[in-house]
Amino acid sequence: MIRSMTGYGRRQASWAGGMVAVEARSVNHRFCEIALRLPKGMASLEDGLKELVQRRCARGRIDVTVTLTGTRDTRTTVSLDRPLAKQYHRLLDQLRRELRLAGSIDLSMLAGLRDLVVVTEQPVNDKALQTLIKRLAAGAVTDLDRMRQREGKALATHLNSLLAAVEKELTQIAARIPEAVQEHYARMKARIAKLAEPGRTDASRLEQELAVFADRSDVSEEQARLQSHLEQFRQTMKDGDAIGKTLDFLLQEMGREINTIGSKANDARIAGHVVRIKGELEKLREQVLNIQ
Repeated sequence: MIRSMTGYGRRQASWAGGMVAVEARSVNHRFCEIALRLPKGMASLEDGLKELVQRRCARGRIDVTVTLTGTRDTRTTVSLDRPLAKQYHRLLDQLRRELRLAGSIDLSMLAGLRDLVVVTEQPVNDKALQTLIKRLAAGAVTDLDRMRQREGKALATHLNSLLAAVEKELTQIAARIPEAVQEHYARMKARIAKLAEPGRTDASRLEQELAVFADRSDVSEEQARLQSHLEQFRQTMKDGDAIGKTLDFLLQEMGREINTIGSKANDARIAGHVVRIKGELEKLREQVLNIQ
């Protein structure tokens, strides 16, 4: 099943007079990159949450944020760095005397020195809260994965329409090849008839040149390989999960085949079909960039 790499999930629950919320967001990325933002004291959850995400997401940048708001279990403490305060007082008083300044070193002056007062949040170390966060994270990642699946279905529909467009152009190329060979033969014959003396046209030589041109213009192998890549592309979409890299590789191979067809065919109408196929392949590539 195709999965997009973009998704969002959120779960929340009440806890200790406040709320606990877990958000999971994902965007495109070549690999699986997980970034966690956890409350203080919850570092022990990091490995478990990363493993939870990795089980559901093979590619993409996934951001998981855990927030605690208004809970009674989040306590803030204020502490004073007394040794540092004494050093400030001593040095400022020494400076006042050396410069013969008026005034005194009082409490209001020391209170303005921000590094003397340290505000910290007490770590949250509650097993029940950790269990709740794990449950909410599992739900948020599930919601994110469902959204990625829904977007994946829409992507699959669009990709199939682009593949059908490529096949339509490829069918027209196959129908045009015999016509292009015969038209080249007719032009060559007319040119020789115009330049050669009457009755001196070498029919066998013309047939030989036609055979050489037809062999040089034969793109049946390239057409067969391109059709095979299209079928593999469809089958991969049905069977795979983390398939983005495989689809990108198949598109590269398709590009090589259509370039060869364009260079060998040597026909303006075929060149038009080749250009349109390249346009469809570029659209496919843009969509594949968003597939896990």
